[in-house]
Amino acid sequence: MNDAVPAPTPAPAPRRARVRAPELIGKGGWLNTGGNELTLADLRGRVFILDFWIS
Repeated sequence: MNDAVPAPTPAPAPRRARVRAPELIGKGGWLNTGGNELTLADLRGRVFILDFWIS
């Protein structure tokens, strides 16, 4: 006979509130966009590389 009691299952982790990312504003315009303004909404669903360069 096996009288072992199963271990209790852990409680699920609490859900975090979703927070929207702030819009990125390019000072002096965006590079390599042909002069077009970009928003995060324009990039939704696309893979892109964001490079933060500080001089």
